[in-house]
Amino acid sequence: MDAASAPASVHAGSDAGVRASQNEIEQASSASKPPPRASSSKLPTTSKSRAQATFRSHASGLLDGEPHMTQDDFVRAIAPANEDYHKIARESYAVLFSIADRKHRGLVSLQDWEFFENLLQKPDAEYEIAFRLFDTDGNGVVDYDEFIDYYSKNKSDDSIPFDWNSDWVTLYIGDKRKRHSMTYPQFAQMLRGLQGERVRQAFHFYDKGNTGYIEPEQFQKIIEKTARHKLSDRLLSSLQTLCNISTSSKISYANVRAFQNVIRETDMVDVIVKNACSKSPDGKITRFDFMNEAARSTKFSLFTPMEIDVLFHFASLDNKTGRLSHDDFRRVLDPSWQDPVTLYTLAQAEKVEAAKNAFRAPVHFLSEVFESAYHFMLGSVAGAFGATIVYPIDLVKTRMQNQRSKIPGQLLYKNSWDCFTKVINREGFQGLYSGLGPQLVGVAPEKAIKLTVNDFARGKLTDEDGKISLLSEIISGGSAGACQVVFTNPLEIVKIRLQIQGEVAKSMEGAPKRSAIWIVRNLGLLGLYKGASACLMRDVPFSAIYFPTYAHIKKDYFGEGPNKSLGIGQLLVAGAIAGMPAAYFTTPCDVIKTRLQAEARVGQTHYRNIHHCATTIWREEGFKAFFKGGPARVMRSSPQFGCTLAAYELLQSLLPLHIGGKTEAGHSIPSGAAKEVPPEKRQVEYLRSRNALKILLDIDENFGRPKVTQLKESWKLVPGFNSK
Repeated sequence: MDAASAPASVHAGSDAGVRASQNEIEQASSASKPPPRASSSKLPTTSKSRAQATFRSHASGLLDGEPHMTQDDFVRAIAPANEDYHKIARESYAVLFSIADRKHRGLVSLQDWEFFENLLQKPDAEYEIAFRLFDTDGNGVVDYDEFIDYYSKNKSDDSIPFDWNSDWVTLYIGDKRKRHSMTYPQFAQMLRGLQGERVRQAFHFYDKGNTGYIEPEQFQKIIEKTARHKLSDRLLSSLQTLCNISTSSKISYANVRAFQNVIRETDMVDVIVKNACSKSPDGKITRFDFMNEAARSTKFSLFTPMEIDVLFHFASLDNKTGRLSHDDFRRVLDPSWQDPVTLYTLAQAEKVEAAKNAFRAPVHFLSEVFESAYHFMLGSVAGAFGATIVYPIDLVKTRMQNQRSKIPGQLLYKNSWDCFTKVINREGFQGLYSGLGPQLVGVAPEKAIKLTVNDFARGKLTDEDGKISLLSEIISGGSAGACQVVFTNPLEIVKIRLQIQGEVAKSMEGAPKRSAIWIVRNLGLLGLYKGASACLMRDVPFSAIYFPTYAHIKKDYFGEGPNKSLGIGQLLVAGAIAGMPAAYFTTPCDVIKTRLQAEARVGQTHYRNIHHCATTIWREEGFKAFFKGGPARVMRSSPQFGCTLAAYELLQSLLPLHIGGKTEAGHSIPSGAAKEVPPEKRQVEYLRSRNALKILLDIDENFGRPKVTQLKESWKLVPGFNSK
């Protein structure tokens, strides 16, 4: 039973316990006790099967030949490693172990675990968990001495003093002469208002002169001690700025109460902001938009003018335009929010450390290698798919670049569309895919080498703070483009000659049709690297433009980071935008490379080197010839990236990677920066346990954490420990 469904007499006793008779209290106590500790209703069949599977997968202890959970096993079971623990420490969940350990043996049996799972299934599990913790003797009520004893064992050593004999406390448990025990509904209702009373008493503690004002740093300390677990890091770092909403340099009690009310209504604020933003053309709202939506969403005025001032003051910290998005509010009101730049830096730093410590930490490095192999495999298949889809555009681009328009009788194509239609008419549909084989062979190592070298170079050029300069990004991208030439140039020359021979066969009677093997044997090893210098001139600037542009669009425009994964549409846009300038501005080098690598026909000039090729094209065909096939190169980049990415994402979902710190298909979780799990994928047991801890943290900020004194006692068991 929760507080809302308790009998009216119970609530009356809760709110005016000093006036209730002892008989009424005992009757309410008897009627409101939670189920006895030793019993529990049976779990549904599916829930029971899942509970048993969870128990078996985590239990590492043995007692009388039966598997049991240790405290560490218990924490791992109810607090998954892939959750966000930067607000509520994972070790804090150990305080719940005493509820499951019903026989106080330091071990949890399967029956104990099923009992705890059943408790978590209850709609008021959060408050009942807290009640059972304080009901240490298991008699169904919590008396004053029992509460104070358990509170004293778990409170922080440096907590702000709280008077448990105050008038507020007396309303719930009576004064010293007429103490009475609290039933479950009374206890839950007391916890509901405890945080507000803690803030009120803390304000009085710092307001020595009873002026009604405290210093900003004192306000910050109060909030950090009472509500840190409910607030975002951005809000916590800006608490002292609350004094800016008034003309005073200090913070009044009215300001504190308004702030507390806003935090208490965070869920309602989020609903109102979402509704208002959804109705705004640009997804942003003003103060008046919020107030109007609040009036429509509530039956009475929920927020005072000062509370509106407080809300918009903090939501506007990083946006001074007066028009705020949902993210602006989430940045200060969502406790799970973390700076995406910081988290992105942490993720990159972990990869850098894995590479630097390859020999000192081979296991971790091997997992990174395995992950790279996984991505290489998926990238190969997805890259082959993307290359196949856009290959006809590549063939048209090559033929347009190789066309020497100033030679009489050699002008085969008027434009790219004319080239496309003539290939189909003369060579059939399969003619659009001439030379596809070498392209498919080369796409996997090309992408793998390019991506690996870029990541490696970025890691080496990243400073200790996780930052990398634009020049270093350009060098990293250029290095990646240079390294891929070693492998891709032989495949490029074979592909180009296969693409060209189709038109040669149609224009020259008796022209033999040659295979890729014949071309390789005829060229020899040195011949396969013909035009390598021009290939370097194309690929180095292409990658130097593409990679920094792509990285900055994702991070700076779309806000990518461990705390935010981009969708396929956003990645497609980023890749398309980055690829356009990279492809078009490097077209002159691509034209020169194509001319050098294509086999010259009878009567055509044989280009000796890059300089000779460039000057000849300039003299015979003019400046425009250097940009032949430029539009085709741009048109190829965007759809190829999109098709490759779509195939890659599909393969990731069909073939997910499951190795130690991985949760989704290949997405790693950096240490200290756990990836946020979508609410619909979270276990209700974890959510209920987390919410129960939030209630307990309202009592004290470090409730459940081992104290320093306890840790010292534990270390005394270690040989050689010196307590001095």
